[in-house]
Amino acid sequence: MNTMRFSLRGIIGLLLVLGPFVFLRTVRAEDDAQASQDETIVEAVLRIEGFDLNSSAKGKAAVLRYLKRNSGSERYFELIERFKLPETSSDLVKLVAEKSTENAGVRAAKLLIMLGQVDKLKAVIDGKDQTLAAAVVTALGLTRDKTAAAMLSPLVTDASRELAVRSAAASAVGRSIAGQKQLLALVVAGKLPEDLTFTVANVLHSSVDEQVRETSKKHLKLPALAGAEPLPPVAELVKLSGDAAAGRKLFMTTGTCIKCHQVGIEGKEVGPNLSEIGSKLSPYAFYVAILDPSAGISHNFETYTAILANGTSLTGIKLGQTDEAVTLKTAEAIIHEIAIDDIELLKKQKISLMPSGLTKTMRKKDLIDLVEYLQTLKKKAG
Repeated sequence: MNTMRFSLRGIIGLLLVLGPFVFLRTVRAEDDAQASQDETIVEAVLRIEGFDLNSSAKGKAAVLRYLKRNSGSERYFELIERFKLPETSSDLVKLVAEKSTENAGVRAAKLLIMLGQVDKLKAVIDGKDQTLAAAVVTALGLTRDKTAAAMLSPLVTDASRELAVRSAAASAVGRSIAGQKQLLALVVAGKLPEDLTFTVANVLHSSVDEQVRETSKKHLKLPALAGAEPLPPVAELVKLSGDAAAGRKLFMTTGTCIKCHQVGIEGKEVGPNLSEIGSKLSPYAFYVAILDPSAGISHNFETYTAILANGTSLTGIKLGQTDEAVTLKTAEAIIHEIAIDDIELLKKQKISLMPSGLTKTMRKKDLIDLVEYLQTLKKKAG
């Protein structure tokens, strides 16, 4: 009979191999136990009417841990609203920025207003990332809150702001009839910035107030489609369904989208990769991005023009900059590394590298088909 023998060295080796797994399993078990205990405490404090959470350090710690693990859930919002927890403001701001057009993001914005933490949102709006700033402005507009409206109105004509932020502010202000009348007053007085024409025309032409709608049509026009076919407001376009297969063909051919955008392994990655864009944008956002591309330039895809010492110029997306050189990628997906000493002027452009006249080459059906296709480009499960 064979007898199994283990040397001391073998036992130590086995422990070294199994040790991390045992440790992780122990930690996971402790985390699960803590989570279960926290959930029990949360259920208990919610049942006690008028309970002062600040009176129990243990209870408050349990609630905060629970909130961290369950960010964005129904119970998450219920707890913050019930116990008014300013400690959650950073997480709420993150929700607003990441889910600006979803219920979770808008509820988070409402809670920040309730908690008196609007300055946290203002800090994002005033920050360098214009994509995040525009997202926060959009969420604030969707709250339909008077505090938010008062904060957003001045942004519309603030020349120091990027177009993406001003456009988001105009759309947000235009969600109420009172706000639409403010925008119309700017139009009639000739004080509306020219680069907001599409955004404001789209808002006012969709107004339920007949006087606002008809007066705006006398001053503002939406861009025409191919063959001078009139372009309906986006609010009407989103109600229509298209042919995704026809939209894909347009994307790959006459729409020229594939020349600057990548889908899977096809196309050139000049602008944002669109392989999963259907999981990120709403149909409304798609139409705006196509019809008014400069109003929604994504962060890290801003266009720069370099005026060179030899009299030529280059325009493209800035990939990077060092003390020695600037790297630009042109609309043809050609990468140029330009020595700093060769650059007379490097200027950020207000317009997108994506052409704004795409509507002139498309009929209404083409536009609807294209958006239908883009909505199919979603992140694959698993």
